[in-house]
Parts: sequence; C-alpha cells; structure tokens
Amino acid sequence: MKTLGFAWGVGGVVLILLFAVLRLSPMALELSSYNLEQIHWFMLAVSILYMAYAEGYKGFHLAFAPRVVARASYLGANPRLLHVLFAPIFCMGYIHATRRRKLLSFGLTSMIICFVLIVRMLPQPWRGIVDAGVVTGLILGIASIGFFLLQRLRFPDRLQVAIDLPE
Repeated sequence: MKTLGFAWGVGGVVLILLFAVLRLSPMALELSSYNLEQIHWFMLAVSILYMAYAEGYKGFHLAFAPRVVARASYLGANPRLLHVLFAPIFCMGYIHATRRRKLLSFGLTSMIICFVLIVRMLPQPWRGIVDAGVVTGLILGIASIGFFLLQRLRFPDRLQVAIDLPE
C-alpha cells in the first residue's frame, strides 16, 4: 500500500495535467490553419514565454511539483486507506492539509476555472494563443514533477519542502 499511495499520488496528478494538455492542444494546434498577423505572432510569443515562466517555472517548478512529490513521499511512508484512494487530491493539498493549504488549493482552482470560462469565450486565433501558453506551462509542470520525482528517488532525504499537514 505504501508504493501504491506514492505511485497513484504522483501518477494521478500527472494524468490530470496530461488530460488538460490533451484537451487544450487542439485549440493551440488549430492556429496553424490561420493566417496570423504580426500582432498574433507577437502575442503568441508573449503567451508562451509568460506562461513558461509564470505557470511552468514559478507555479509548478518552485511550488506545486516539489510539494506533490513530497506529499506523495509522506503518503508512501504513512499510508491511510482513504488518503491512498484519493492520493492525487491528497498530493495536491485538497485533503489532509492545513487550513491555509486547502484555502490556497481551492482558491487557485476557482481562479483557474474562472480563467478557463473566460478564455472559452475568446474567438480564434486568440483562444489558441492563450491555450498555447497554457499548454507550455502544463508541459513544463509535468516535466517538473518528473524532475522532482527523479530527485526524490535518487536522493530520498534531499527533498525538503513544506507539505502543509494538519497539526
């Protein structure tokens, strides 16, 4: 059950992110069928670079990815049946977390849902431009989880991240 909790936690989060990539990629790839003007190319570059930095590096690499792997490690060492069953949401900090972590996790999710609803209303090519940036950030997020997973497997004691467990 220890390995199952760890693997399901990390794997489940990666699957959620991959699902988002697969859902958004067609809109981004649809850009190739448009005659983009200079402003579109400029905004595409801005979208990709900004989301790579803000979402991929600052959001995922510096905060989310190491915490997911650290919480999965905790779950692997301290398995409880319900936590193992819901390992992906455990690793994302929705359950068995401090009040602050839960508020941050649910607040961020609410913001993302609002952002998604707004972006859905954009016409092409603008929606594809935004989605291309988001896909870039998500792919970097998945890569960051892989990076921290490898770090955790190679150097088990090196990953020192606040996992925000309740007292």
